[in-house]
Amino acid sequence: MADRLLNHIPLAKLAGIGPSLESKFSQLGIKSVQDLLLHFPLRYEDRSTSSAIGEVAIGETTTIQGCIIKSEIIITKRKMLLCHIQDDSGIAILRFLHFNMGMKSSLAPGKWVSAYGEIKSGSHYPEIIHPQFKIQSQKEAHSAFADANEERFTPIYSTTHGLTQNVIRKAIQSALILLKRNPPDEILPTTLSSRYLPVIESLDIVHNPSLTTDVEQLIAGEHLAIKRFILEELLAYHLSMLLIKFDNQRQHSYPMHITQHYIRPFLAALPFEPTKAQKRVVQDIYQDMAKSVPMMRLVQGDVGSGKTLVAALAALNAIENKQQVVLMAPTEILAEQHFHNFCQWFEPLGIKVELLTGRLTAKNKQLRYNDIELGEISMLIGTHAVFVDKVKFNHLGLVIIDEQHRFGVNQRLSLWEKGAKDECHPHQLIMTATPIPRTLAMTVYADLDVSIIDELPPGRTPVTTIVIPNSRRDEIIEKVNNACLNNRQVYWVCTLVEESETLDAQAAEMLVEELRLLLPHLKIALVHGKMKSDEKQTVMKAFKSGETQLLVATTVIEVGVDVPNASLMIIENAERLGLSQLHQLRGRVGRGSAISYCVLMYQAPLSKVAQQRMKVMRESSDGFVIAQKDLEIRGSGEILGTRQMGVANFKVVDLIRDQHLISDVQQASYYIQQDYPESAQQLIECWLPERQKYINA
Repeated sequence: MADRLLNHIPLAKLAGIGPSLESKFSQLGIKSVQDLLLHFPLRYEDRSTSSAIGEVAIGETTTIQGCIIKSEIIITKRKMLLCHIQDDSGIAILRFLHFNMGMKSSLAPGKWVSAYGEIKSGSHYPEIIHPQFKIQSQKEAHSAFADANEERFTPIYSTTHGLTQNVIRKAIQSALILLKRNPPDEILPTTLSSRYLPVIESLDIVHNPSLTTDVEQLIAGEHLAIKRFILEELLAYHLSMLLIKFDNQRQHSYPMHITQHYIRPFLAALPFEPTKAQKRVVQDIYQDMAKSVPMMRLVQGDVGSGKTLVAALAALNAIENKQQVVLMAPTEILAEQHFHNFCQWFEPLGIKVELLTGRLTAKNKQLRYNDIELGEISMLIGTHAVFVDKVKFNHLGLVIIDEQHRFGVNQRLSLWEKGAKDECHPHQLIMTATPIPRTLAMTVYADLDVSIIDELPPGRTPVTTIVIPNSRRDEIIEKVNNACLNNRQVYWVCTLVEESETLDAQAAEMLVEELRLLLPHLKIALVHGKMKSDEKQTVMKAFKSGETQLLVATTVIEVGVDVPNASLMIIENAERLGLSQLHQLRGRVGRGSAISYCVLMYQAPLSKVAQQRMKVMRESSDGFVIAQKDLEIRGSGEILGTRQMGVANFKVVDLIRDQHLISDVQQASYYIQQDYPESAQQLIECWLPERQKYINA
């Protein structure tokens, strides 16, 4: 059944697909015939009618046809191929900015050609720049597109360099022919399948819609032909998550009961009372940890809601029960911040806390490995360095993963395996400060129980967000100066090249030099991801103690950094960041009692998307509202990093477009799992043949 849509047939088996084309298709994630069949069009074009050249209007998108009367390569600032074509009513030019000599040969004078595209105004004749074209015989040209394919909408697919639309269409038609020779079985229960069209008919409509088909419905996911596949894929994913949950419930874990040996003195030493939301979430966690099945709980909380305290109380429960705890953080700065906090909290209780990162010397790493294996370290905080094979726990009872979307599914699985001992698995607590809209969370976190910290601790000050262009830089520097002279501290975040840690560091270094010249009386420091661990720790310690007034940083300070006296944040080139990251950065200020500001400084002109982001940041400080807007603007894959999270790389489903279906799909999943277990298995095998890797991850 995994072969229902010919997933077992590699693309290279189709006629005309050699190693070069196979490699290009692979860049689109297309490796099998099934992948190709499920590569749905982005949009459709109507090329069924043609216009006389003499009657076309500028800006019109249409098909013209005629005889090539002249074909030449011209060189201005660049090489271009110009083809003059003529019909009975006039002359038009086909202009190609990218071409090869094979195209030049095929577009030779005397040939008949049909061309589709937007009509542009040329100096002498109307033009189409880079048209979709087809060489025809003279008979075809005069038969007004007798080809049956032209009586249908033309699908336009996402592609990659060197892969033309015609090649994709031809390959998909070959795949459809092959599928018709090997008709697929129905895998939906009759109660559901009766509502939809058969598979082959559905695929035919998607890839070859007739001119009577409502292609807008296809694009919107509302046509019956595409609804079938959206339903199947969502069902497959939810069913796989149910299996993960069921498999998890069949595993064993060490039940942990509260003794208050560490928890009571820890709470007594806190200078504040945990919020009601924190207490509620901690109770959820304690109830899970008392069971003999592994906890799989996600804690969602907005920036500053106090997730770290919740994690600490969970860790103390495990340590009271003679179990080790590991807390995973995605960056060294966040790991070091956690290490500092947990040392302050736990060492007075006699609990040994250690840090394991990639920057430790080989000798220090080996010492850590030995202590971990002997069980001498009760609380380990680490980065990806914890995943190495040399890390062997003595009795790991609780895994805490902070900012879990930064870790891959295989990494979570490796921790699960490290903790397995005597057929017992560790409890898992996942934390995220990136709130996710409820309907989306029902899919992304379908295998987890979810707790939400929906209350901020008292004393948190609302942050006023200001959006200004880089041209008003002098005003901002004055604002920074005033804040520092009033004994407040300031972050200045440099995001010039977000994707490159090295270039970020260079840009930040240049910014520090500029600010030191303009504000020589201030104590200014720099922190970025390329610095050594001890250097970063020294810089952050000086800032936290108030010794440093202005900290220039890259986005390494996005999560976890807590300096209550910081009341102003400048985010340079804010237009380059997504909403969730801007919200995370803004959360570094407003942690004390002073009125706080976040200045989003942008380089004009702003794109429409950047304008939307700035507007949302000005109007809202609610992480869940911002997450929903970010989702709408950027799409689920980008905001969630779905491949990193272990979320299925959806072929047909668009989680934003289709999120209204999720509640119904969730109910249908339980129904199929209970009443049609064979269908459940078939759906998973068809859509998620590698489902096993998601188990326990």
